[in-house]
Amino acid sequence: MSQAIVFDRVGGPEVLRLEKTEVGKPGPGQARVRHHAIAVNFIDIYFRTGLYPTPLPSGLGSDAVGVVEAVGEGVDCVAVGDRVGYLIGPQGAYSDVRLMPAQVLIPLPEGISDQSAACLMMKGMTAQYLFRQVFPLQGGETILYHAAAGGVGLIACQWARALGVNMIGTVSTDEKAAIALAHGCTHTIVTSRENIVDRVKELTNGQGVAVVYDSVGKDTLDASLNCLRPRGTLVSNGTSSGPVVIDTMQLAMKGSLWLTRPAMMHYIMPRAHMLSMADELFGMVLGGKIQSVPSYTYPLQAAALAHSALESRQTTGSIVLLP
Repeated sequence: MSQAIVFDRVGGPEVLRLEKTEVGKPGPGQARVRHHAIAVNFIDIYFRTGLYPTPLPSGLGSDAVGVVEAVGEGVDCVAVGDRVGYLIGPQGAYSDVRLMPAQVLIPLPEGISDQSAACLMMKGMTAQYLFRQVFPLQGGETILYHAAAGGVGLIACQWARALGVNMIGTVSTDEKAAIALAHGCTHTIVTSRENIVDRVKELTNGQGVAVVYDSVGKDTLDASLNCLRPRGTLVSNGTSSGPVVIDTMQLAMKGSLWLTRPAMMHYIMPRAHMLSMADELFGMVLGGKIQSVPSYTYPLQAAALAHSALESRQTTGSIVLLP
């Protein structure tokens, strides 16, 4: 028997429970994947709490790494024995084995461990599409990045350094500031004792930044807008503090600003493009420009504890579940 974390009502971490499951043979276009490492992402909390609706009962998680055990009819993009990862597809990654659409599986190169790959699939690919597609950075820009010591943030710090980007990162504590700086962030703003807008204006000689990447949402919206230079861009890529509501007149009054709310799905497909994104990410890792290992690991059955830790905002880096 296999095991999976499921929930049949929305709420706090306590709604998550471990359940025995039956995983059969893969059908046409499917592959059966045995997981070795499962990433915990903030989007998982959105599904658990109902911010992102999903039919219940439901599995949870969309991001894991493992080995292909079997393939169904018509599958030629992966083979039995392949190490693979994925970051899109149906909910249910919090499990030891599952069926997946073969087209979303990404072959993993030698030289990247399972646990490192689990940190890189969603988080690394998020950094790729934010920095290389949503607002393509060329080098030399000054940017503001919220939650710089988080799982995506620490990868973003390293990617910004590799590109020659001047990254100002917000963090909540001095300890997190030290971690972000060690990973390549140029400057940090400790939000518990520093004013974001004042500090950004100081660091940019009053000009503001070209782009703000804001995964926090409601609590940082005003500061993000006020940190932008005229015709700057707000990339609203998350709402960990609550939904963002904007009067578009503010965009005009604050300097004809641009606003985008990107979603990974619209940047990652078709498959050839997804593989190209992964190749760039893996190249950065294998080239020594990005390192990513989990800061915390939990057994699969302790998924609720992992969620509590992530929601407490006391964590840095990535959290991985081990089946």
